[in-house]
Amino acid sequence: MKIKKGDKVIVIAGKEKGKTSVVARAIPTRNKVILEGLNTMKRHIKPKKQGDKGGIIDKAMPIDVSNVKLADKKS
Repeated sequence: MKIKKGDKVIVIAGKEKGKTSVVARAIPTRNKVILEGLNTMKRHIKPKKQGDKGGIIDKAMPIDVSNVKLADKKS
């Protein structure tokens, strides 16, 4: 896998096609990457203890490496 954490990439397939982001985390064993601010899903969180609040948070989901490519270093 040539893409590493901190690389600037362009999404070439999927609902985020054409957008640019930075790799927040690379998962080479599964050939996936997590991008900052892209491919987020809503997740419902239960309260952990009595008195805590539950809620809905945005969680970054992995995207396959084949759906991203490295951005040009000049841009």
